[in-house]
Amino acid sequence: MTTQARRQRTAASVEHRFHNAQGAEVKTRDEAFASQQEVSPEAVSTTARLELHNGATVTWELEVRYNPNTHPYVVLGGQITGTIAGPPWNITGGFIGDTLRLDATRHDGTATVTIVGEYQNPPAYRGTYGFNGATSSFKHTTVYHC
Repeated sequence: MTTQARRQRTAASVEHRFHNAQGAEVKTRDEAFASQQEVSPEAVSTTARLELHNGATVTWELEVRYNPNTHPYVVLGGQITGTIAGPPWNITGGFIGDTLRLDATRHDGTATVTIVGEYQNPPAYRGTYGFNGATSSFKHTTVYHC
């Protein structure tokens, strides 16, 4: 390695900066990827608004809380309202990625719904849903809302 190449390599190393998950500059790569113990659960969740359509009569509004630091995104909770029977329904789990799975329970605990789908463009999921353990009773398209 020439002296000039060594100098360029050293200069490039000095310019490299590391940032942790909160955006703060840190000194080492290990600090950048270290687990942040003081982060509250709310700090690692965000909300997406989706709308499920099944023909002309069914429209559900879904507010999904998920962890943006995972992929597929792990669903942490949320709520379904709209024309679904006996709203609101509490979203209890699932994931959002190349495929979609949302599990929910009616507010009084008497029924469950599972929504599954595959990603398509423009951003939406096409798939099926069903009640009380079924996942393929009804077809749907679920789109993102900004």
